[in-house]
Order: sequence, then structure tokens, then C-alpha cells
Amino acid sequence: MSQPWRPLRHFVLKVASRCDLACDHCYVYEHADQSWRARPALMSAETVRAAASRIAEHAAAHGLSSVSVILHGGEPLLLGPARLRSHLASLTATVTAVCGLDLRMQTNGVRLDAAHASVLLSFGVKVGVSLDGDRSSNDRHRIFRNGASSHQRTLGGVGLLRSDRYRPIYAGLLCTIDLANDPIDVYEALIAQEPPRIDLLLPHATWEHPPAPGYAAWLLAVHDRWVADGRPVPIRLFDSVRSLALGGPSGTEALGIDAGDLVVIETDGSWEEPDSMKTTWDGAAATGLDVFGHSADEVLAQPAMRRRQGGLAVLSATCRACEVVRQCGGGLTAHRYRPGNGFDNPSAYCDDLKELIIGINSRPAPPSEIGSLPPEVFDSLAYGAGSAAAVGALAAEELAINRALVGEVIARFGGRGLPELESSSLAAFNTALGQPYVRAWAVRCLQDPEPDLHRMDDISEIYGRKTSLGGAAVMIDDVDPYRDVYGFPVAAADSPWEAALAAAWEVVLTDAPEYAAGLRAGVRTITPLMPPADGTRRSATSRDAFGALGIAFTPDPEDLAVLLVHEFQHSKMGAVLDLIDLVDPSCDAVLPVGWRPDPRPIELVLQGAYAHLAIADIWRRRSERDPALRPRYVMYREWTAAAVAALLDGEWLTPAGRHFTGRMAETLDGWA
Repeated sequence: MSQPWRPLRHFVLKVASRCDLACDHCYVYEHADQSWRARPALMSAETVRAAASRIAEHAAAHGLSSVSVILHGGEPLLLGPARLRSHLASLTATVTAVCGLDLRMQTNGVRLDAAHASVLLSFGVKVGVSLDGDRSSNDRHRIFRNGASSHQRTLGGVGLLRSDRYRPIYAGLLCTIDLANDPIDVYEALIAQEPPRIDLLLPHATWEHPPAPGYAAWLLAVHDRWVADGRPVPIRLFDSVRSLALGGPSGTEALGIDAGDLVVIETDGSWEEPDSMKTTWDGAAATGLDVFGHSADEVLAQPAMRRRQGGLAVLSATCRACEVVRQCGGGLTAHRYRPGNGFDNPSAYCDDLKELIIGINSRPAPPSEIGSLPPEVFDSLAYGAGSAAAVGALAAEELAINRALVGEVIARFGGRGLPELESSSLAAFNTALGQPYVRAWAVRCLQDPEPDLHRMDDISEIYGRKTSLGGAAVMIDDVDPYRDVYGFPVAAADSPWEAALAAAWEVVLTDAPEYAAGLRAGVRTITPLMPPADGTRRSATSRDAFGALGIAFTPDPEDLAVLLVHEFQHSKMGAVLDLIDLVDPSCDAVLPVGWRPDPRPIELVLQGAYAHLAIADIWRRRSERDPALRPRYVMYREWTAAAVAALLDGEWLTPAGRHFTGRMAETLDGWA
């Protein structure tokens, strides 16, 4: 923990430390920490300038392509339109000189009028509104100091965001759950406001002040109604549980083991941990540092911030032994707090979190427009790595394609023993037809006026030298006559492949652990290619040979690991494209990409982006161990992010293609 795992990407600016509501569940005013009393009511222009400079400094030092700044409070609209405009102008001018800036604001909505909304629109600030449901549900906690309802005024602010003019800055609704409120009534009230997204939050609690049981049942009631309605809007908590189950990003600090990359800047310029810590003890969020004298890197060096980036290692033994730990992640750090042993505990919501996660996992994935693959398989692949089960599903579909092609060869030219093999041993028949180059042979038979039918007689023959990849059998094939599908000359298998693959596998486990299970499940053949004369690396795949990779031998395990992961990405994408149109078949557009000098057709942009997503992930992990490698990671990430953004900006993807590419974007958004 001597080196932070990742830089900060999300900066919460507490531009106001006062609020015009008196919500009794508020962690800022009603819980243990009372530091707000000694802070300025509003953030000054000087503090905003200093904060903006520190954010820009951090982004530049770490090569960040963008950061997000969230205006928060208290109630940020207490600034008023003029001061709000001034602060946003200062932030924008300073930060955008270095990187992209995603501006957001969380508000109770009661002061949100046309004057404020116009300022927010002019700077592109996405606005989230806190609303706990219908009037009775909302007014259980969100009231004015005199006890009056805030509901109608909040709906007025939301109504403004729903209008055509301001809809582009409507980010969604945030609802803090109360078990006394009917879950379906709350859900229907929130959906009625047409939010782009809903956040359902557990009220803050610790083992010192534990919550009542029953939150899982409440949330599952909402989940089931939401699914029955066709998931009309994203609900972050539910989407996060599904995403994490499939190897995707969390999207919330409340779940998963993603390294924490959020920090708070208070109205006086103090750097602090996330606000949820204020529910533990007075001063728990403090770092003792401020933007006037300390950089963001110095904040990251604090033990408390390192703990937030410690992943599984900082969780309690109970959490580490739990079957759903990679989805739960121990919940919010603050919710683990118990006087006497600090955070070495499961969440105070442990039972409910486990029940919720298992409940969602056990329910069928909701249908969507993604073609023939099961939704959980499609999403697992789209996030990048793809589980062993997802790769197995692709292999089964590719076997079905091989069977259909070979069946066409039999129908056209006669069986020559294959029907007998199928009837005598279906397993042997499927093994024979599942070999990677059977499809290449069948395709040529159907295209060649003089087809090679002798292959039918020895189709069960296993070509090549047997070795292993992570314990799974792999053939080093320099024999199969149909292995020349890569556009490069093939080579003899006269290099020490077994030792090289063993060493490369150890690198995969370290640098691309999420990809290891898919590689082990899917790669069946490696065909040696002739190395280029200039000494560069060479590798390739073919749509007609799922599970086979063409690679020019390299003794460097780090290079070979990259080639294995990179090429199997292409193999997976090719199999997906065999089953589902991700690109409009009539599209003939081309797009520029960072990794090649020439514009590429849309399908090849998608293929390249998917492969480079994995390469960027490898260099991300390497750069976490060695910061000197960060420029290499940033290059691959920027290439991939630009391609994904260009794909999503156009009209060339099918609904399934947008879904797939959107999942890739979510993975990228989770990286610094």
C-alpha cells in the first residue's frame, strides 16, 4: 500500500455547507460529524480557483483524459445564479485546459428555477435531484425546518428538467430508502418523473447504529416490478449487481472492489474522504490537508485513502470468505464501522446485501434486443473479458455453425463416413467438428469446384504438438493443411512453445486476470507464423477458425501474454458477429482510429476497439505497479475510448451493437 493504485477521477466540491431543508436522515448535519458548523457557508472564488488548479494539476500529472466534478453541499443552489456561473467558469477554464471535464450537481431541487437552469445548461452541468417518492414518502424525511413539505417545490424543479429545453441536463433521481414507505408506490412515483436514471440508496448506518432488517425484500420488490416493466430506466444498484456478476464495472462505490477514486473538497478547501464517513465519528472524513497547501497526490498518500484502494486485501476475513464478495465488496466503507475495531467488519447491511445479490443473481436476466445469445453471455463478453461460461456458449454456437457447414458438404458431396461417426459417438463427432480448422475446410469445399473430400476420412485426426495453456490442452499446429487462414506465412513448430506459454500464462494471471478463464476455455490451437523481417510482433485470427490463434513465436512472456489476450478478443468478437449483426449491414462508412494510419470500416473499428480494450487493461495494471508505464496505458486507453465514442456517436450500429459498445464504454469509464 506504499503506492496508490490509481489516481483520483471524481472530485466532489462542497460549494455550500448549509441547506434549506432539514432532512433528518442527512449524514452531513444529523450524524456524528459536525464539522460543517465551523466551515464557511459558501465556497469562495479563491477556494474554487485553488481546487480547480489542484484538479488540473492531478489530471496532467497522471495523463487523465477527463475528470468529473460534482457540485454538492449542503445545497449547491444556495450559491445563486451569478456565483454559480462564476464558479463554473473558473472550473471550466482551468480544468479543460488540461483534460475533459464532466460537470454534475446534486440538489434537493427546491431552488431550481429557470435562472439557475440556464446557467447549468450553458456549462453542460448534469443535474441529479434528491426525491424519495410520492409526497408522503418524500415528506417522511425531506422537509423544511418549519416542518413544511418540500415535495411540490422539488417536483417543480424536476418538471423544469423534464422540459424540452433543459432535458439534456437531467441526470436522474436519487432516492434514500425508508422501509416504512411502500416500495411500489415509491418506484411508480419516481418513474412518473421520467428520469434518465434512478439511484436507490441505503440510509447510512454503522454497527454502532445498525439498520433494521428488510432492505433486500424492499429492493427485490422494486427490482421485480422494474423487470416486469421492461427496465424502463437504468437503476444503478440493480445494474451494478448484474454488471459485477458478469465481470463488468461497478459504477458505484456502494458495491464491488473497484479502487476508490473519489475525494471531497469542503467549502474551506479541506480535502476529505467521501461524505459517507461522516456517519461514523466526528472528524472521520478529515485528512488534515487542504487545496491551498497540498496536492491531490498528497491526499492519495494518506493511509485512509490507500485503504479505500486496497480491494479485497482490506476487507474483513468474513467478507473475503463470502461467495458474493466480488459483487458486494463489503458495501460502503462507512457501513463497516464498529467502535473498537474500526472497519474490520462486514457491512452493517451484510445480510440484506447478500440476500439482494443472491436474489438478483438467481433471477433470469431480463430480455433485450441482443439476438440469440443469452443476455448474461452477451453482457459478459461486451464488458471485455468474458467468463468461461460465456466463452463456452460461443464455442457451442461455433460448433453448431461447423455442423451446419459440414452438413452442407455431406449433402452436396456425400458423407464418406461422417454420418457413421455421428451415429456411433456423438461426443467424438462433436470433438472432430469442433477443431478450429474444420470450418476453414468446409468453407473451401463449398467454394472450390474441386473440393478436398479426403479430409472427411481423417477429420477426427488431431493435428499438432500437444501442450497446455493454464492447464487446458492446446495444440501447437504446424500440420493442418487448412491452417493458412491468417494472411501471413505459417511456420514450423520448432520453437520452445511449451515453456513460453507457461511463462506467458503467469503474466496473464497477473496482468489480465479477468481474461484468464475465457482464454483457458476457448483457445484450442496456436499456429506458428513466420516472424516479420523487421523484428516486430505478428499475430492474427480468422473468422473461419474460432479457438485458433496465429502467433509468430516470441520468447518474451509479457509480449506473448499481450498477443494471446489481444487475438482471443478478435476471436470472441468474430464469434459474436457470426451470431448477431452489431453493425448495420448497409453501412459503408469508415472512421479514423488511433492504432492505424488509414480509416477503417465500422465493423473493423469495433473489432479493433474490442481488442484494444483488453490491451489497455493489461497496461493499466502494469502501470499501477510501475508508474513509468502509464503513458503506454494512456495511449491505448485513449485510442480505445475515441473509437468507442465515435461508434456510439454515429448511426451505423444496430440496437445490439449499441448495447455491446455501450458496455465497453462502461468498462472504460471505470478506469482512470
